[in-house]
Amino acid sequence: MAGKKKRWVARVQSTSDAMDLERGVFKKRSAKGIAKSVLRSVKTSRRRKGTVLQSGISMMTYFVNRGGAKLPAKQRRTIQAAKEEYRKLAAKKKGASGKR
Repeated sequence: MAGKKKRWVARVQSTSDAMDLERGVFKKRSAKGIAKSVLRSVKTSRRRKGTVLQSGISMMTYFVNRGGAKLPAKQRRTIQAAKEEYRKLAAKKKGASGKR
């Protein structure tokens, strides 16, 4: 049964309708760099289901949740800061374009 769980994750990641993110985006040290990369991926994705804000925040939350206790505290703080930065960037982009 344990093998089945491992395959489940691989299956979800390979067949998921989730967005494609830049490789290694969550390993960046800069919260702003993470936020900009996620925003760029969300904007270019044709597979997102929610708004730009919802999609980006959910991807960052997913990464933190998948990391669980093994995710280093410093990286967790960086991603939390990236969420705040992302909210600012998404709001700025929304106001500039006048669209959702």
